[in-house]
Amino acid sequence: MALSEVDRLIQLLARLPGLGPRSARRAVLHLIKRREALLDPLARAMADVAVSIRTCSTCGNIDTVDPCAICRDEKRDRSVICVVEDVADLWAIERTSSYPGQYHVLGGTLSALDGVGPEDLRIDRLVGRTSAAEVSEVILATNATVEGQTTAHYISDRLAGTGVTVSRLAHGVPVGGELDYLDDGTLTAALKSRRRLGATE
Repeated sequence: MALSEVDRLIQLLARLPGLGPRSARRAVLHLIKRREALLDPLARAMADVAVSIRTCSTCGNIDTVDPCAICRDEKRDRSVICVVEDVADLWAIERTSSYPGQYHVLGGTLSALDGVGPEDLRIDRLVGRTSAAEVSEVILATNATVEGQTTAHYISDRLAGTGVTVSRLAHGVPVGGELDYLDDGTLTAALKSRRRLGATE
């Protein structure tokens, strides 16, 4: 029996992260009830994105132009490249409005179990970018997972001897966090990343 258009929409939405069948049904019902205000504009926006979305050939970000808006921005600091696993991580850092440099999206992490090797990621492209005269620092902002740490170590080894400073995001106690609620791994990382009071930033 063929699915109706509404059922097909529910099934597609249910595949999205954080949405199950029940949440998808509620979302579809809400969209239908507000067709002119939500459903029609959403459908048009999704159609536009499907046609115009591009992967930036420089950094791997997604945008409707190539190079992306960040790479084209002359105000960005071109001496620093922040390396992230995924576009979602890039967006997370951008939300802070605290990083003025460039990005490089790897497209994942090294994982022997999943058969992901260096050739499957955009590591060679990163090494090529660091050969530019203006690049002086690479910030490794991979996640604090086994795969993320392995990838960071591999990239650090690849960049050894290039003259580029390789730094790593600090891991530890979050702002506003209480020690009693933190997991052992976070506390261990915080202890290892401790610094002297009064130390320069």
